[in-house]
Amino acid sequence: MFLDILRRRNPKFVQAAMALHRDSKIPANSYVIDLDQVRANASTLKGEADRNGLKIFAMTKQVGRSSSFCKAVMGAGIEKSVAVDMACARGTHRAGMAVGHLGHLSQIARAEADAAAATFRPDYWTVFNDTKAGEAASAAAKAGYVQNLLTRIKADGDTFYRGHEGGFDADDIVAVADRLDGLEGGRFAGITTFPALLFDHESRKVKPTPNLSTLTRAAEALASAGRTGIEVNAPGTTSSVLMEGLAQAGATQCEPGNGIHGTTALHVMEDLPELPSVLYLTEVSHLSGGKAYCFGGGFYIDPIFPDYPVKALVSPEPTVAADALREVEVPPPSAIDYYAMIDATGPRAPEPGDTAVFGFRGQAFVTRAYVVGVSGISTGTPRVESIENGFGEPQSWPV
Repeated sequence: MFLDILRRRNPKFVQAAMALHRDSKIPANSYVIDLDQVRANASTLKGEADRNGLKIFAMTKQVGRSSSFCKAVMGAGIEKSVAVDMACARGTHRAGMAVGHLGHLSQIARAEADAAAATFRPDYWTVFNDTKAGEAASAAAKAGYVQNLLTRIKADGDTFYRGHEGGFDADDIVAVADRLDGLEGGRFAGITTFPALLFDHESRKVKPTPNLSTLTRAAEALASAGRTGIEVNAPGTTSSVLMEGLAQAGATQCEPGNGIHGTTALHVMEDLPELPSVLYLTEVSHLSGGKAYCFGGGFYIDPIFPDYPVKALVSPEPTVAADALREVEVPPPSAIDYYAMIDATGPRAPEPGDTAVFGFRGQAFVTRAYVVGVSGISTGTPRVESIENGFGEPQSWPV
């Protein structure tokens, strides 16, 4: 599905990635990033955030916390990350990107709190309960500063992905704020949820979730209690065209991830300002029974859409031509994706060594794929800047 917009909106990227693979510069099983376009996308997002008075933090997990990605984003003026977990915090910190927000979606384990405070000093730290608030505040006190604490809140009717539940009751937010202000090393700074925006399959639009209304009501309760300067962190399906609506709903912070590389669900439906700038590239290994088996390790088809026919561009030479498209059978999530199976019937059948390019709304950090940053595509001088794993750590490839 995302392959269509890659071919149409960023064909030079597809062809450059295929050429680099052909020339043995990019390994099979790689998420490849167009760093020039990432910087352009990030600049668009930063400009719109500034126009609407929103603090902006970059989510990096989808592209494996790539160091070259972080540098491209910083070059566009987005200087800080939101770390979905400690691995994200370590990766972005190592790349020179400060941590703007820690603890959301994943809370910080007890034994890591002291190191998180001492090393990262995040601008904001999200907590789901009093125990986690105490750990964060205590860690900050030991490190010699006062930590801004965001509270994840919830109310009846809110929408959470299964396994993402948790938080303080929104009706208790004023009392929660008072308790957090009483912690040595901590202060109540604001509220958050996820997702605040969500793609709606029926209308094919992004719509506010009930969670966004919960944030608005909680912010109003805090204001009525005399609190000012409340931060309202409202992530989810963020692209530049949605920032004005977030600001109007009272948000003060946004956290684009897929939006930075043009792969939110809405990017499939509409030509948004951000162009697609990530693809998955692999290589045909062998043929058997009318199928061309390509190396796996990076197949993660995010279930934001109902099942759809997966296709790949398969060719020994760079191309975006429709006649290079072939249907692919990807192993189910319950299986290890050692290989995926490409249809090898008909003319111009794939051969071992051919490049295969896929378009996914990727989550590189949950795969075994390499992550490769490529600069210079916009000027016709593509160059590999980094080859890393999903933790943003350099890989010794090919050996």
